Amino acid sequence: MRRRGRVAPTASPARGHAIGVFDSGIGGLTVVQQIMRLMPHEDIVYLGDTARTPYGTKSPETIARYAVENAAFLLDKGIKLLVVACNSVSAVALDLLEQELPVPVVGVIEPGAREAVRRTRNGKVGVIGTEATIASGAYTRALKALAPQLEIYTRACPLFVPLAEEGWTDNEVAIAAARRYLASLKRSGIDTLVLGCTHYPLLAPVITKVLGPQVRLVDSAGTTAQAVQRCLFSRKLLRNNGSRSVSFFVTDAPERFIKVGSLFLGQPVESAVRIER
Repeated sequence: MRRRGRVAPTASPARGHAIGVFDSGIGGLTVVQQIMRLMPHEDIVYLGDTARTPYGTKSPETIARYAVENAAFLLDKGIKLLVVACNSVSAVALDLLEQELPVPVVGVIEPGAREAVRRTRNGKVGVIGTEATIASGAYTRALKALAPQLEIYTRACPLFVPLAEEGWTDNEVAIAAARRYLASLKRSGIDTLVLGCTHYPLLAPVITKVLGPQVRLVDSAGTTAQAVQRCLFSRKLLRNNGSRSVSFFVTDAPERFIKVGSLFLGQPVESAVRIER
């Protein structure tokens, strides 16, 4: 196990190397889905830290330690870019990873914030996420840095994660939870809502049902994939041909990941390899 702030060096990234993606569990597969859609020739290596999920209720120090360990594993696979497909890690440890890693790092917060600023018309933006993401204030800082005049309303929605993983995304339980969580945001008059957790896109229909179609939803998975594409293109690392391979690694028994992962990836997850922590 590597200590926080200690990441093994790797060779300079090359176009033929894979994109590395990690999340605390399954939710980051929504980001992988969008990367696959935008960049059909890129190899992808995904690590889901399923043995230690969720990250959203853990301390910043613990989240940072997990993030460095996950990054080190993916660097050993020879990646050319790291995607932090976890809002909790992006909120508290992205700067650390950017400082320590020899490859570009893309998180999910800044791309989502930029898209929210672009979409809002009345300057009132809501953000929902895990307890760690909301408590960090990372989205508020990112949004204010881009548009200081914004009114920002935030709400932690911890039950949305297990609901998404159970596939309970449009039933009476999901609707009741959404109404409870989103009532204050609805009263605030927001016209744009950032889905600040990679699980939340699965609940987009019920969120729209509660808030109404006038509220634009910003899916951080799609905006992150676009940021990855721009980064690879600018560094001349984008692959324009060739077949694609996608590998999945987990830190706990892979059976649940394979079963539930298809909900997030939008296609079957054929296999996943368990690694020891």
